[in-house]
Amino acid sequence: MPIVSLSLPEELVKSLNQIQTSLGYAGRSELIRAAVRLMLDDLKEKDALSGYANGVLLVTHDEANEEPITRLKHEFEGVVKTHIHSKLSRANCVEVFLLQGEGRKLASMAKTFQKEEKLRSAKLVVF
Repeated sequence: MPIVSLSLPEELVKSLNQIQTSLGYAGRSELIRAAVRLMLDDLKEKDALSGYANGVLLVTHDEANEEPITRLKHEFEGVVKTHIHSKLSRANCVEVFLLQGEGRKLASMAKTFQKEEKLRSAKLVVF
């Protein structure tokens, strides 16, 4: 099996260690392989979207990182039907986007949000 080296911030390493322990993975490599498999499955699901679709995009971020939300929301305003912002704690926010439109556009929006470094997470649920 080829070896791939990674550089990760200390905070992420701590999180990996906690997940490894709580889920019982044999090591970090096994955990990272599982995470990559999940990401690949998610990507396949998005790439398979076609036709009209409804969905919800959940995005989490620090309060200080509001700018990408506004910028990206306007880029995809054709599929955003409702946008709800909620402050979870002093510095943590969640955004809920109710989406309708071409499935590929919904997938594109989710991928764009997931690539944005200033955001913590973005998860698309299609129905």
